[in-house]
Amino acid sequence: MKNRVEEILYRLRSNPVLIQSARSLKPTPNLWGVVSILLFFIIPEMIGFYRGKEIAQWAHSMALQTPEAIGRSFYWLLEKFFEDGGSWINLIIGIVLLFWLIYEYRR
Repeated sequence: MKNRVEEILYRLRSNPVLIQSARSLKPTPNLWGVVSILLFFIIPEMIGFYRGKEIAQWAHSMALQTPEAIGRSFYWLLEKFFEDGGSWINLIIGIVLLFWLIYEYRR
């Protein structure tokens, strides 16, 4: 079993397509990279944990009041995004990306 895991890890490390894919996912290690991680991963999840239920209730009431179909669709999506509060998975992904960015910047 141990040899098989080592063989898989060796193949993953030596795969140039996988290495290039991982590099393309990493944000640039500068101020804009940090800001983008904060704005797209961490802050929305923190808002979701803090005020998710209230946002979902507000979006539901707005969906009932809006006459246009596109407006109702927007508020329905907003309600679905925030009805369960924040997502631990997205928050962890954001934190990992932030640490990866700091590690790359210091290296």
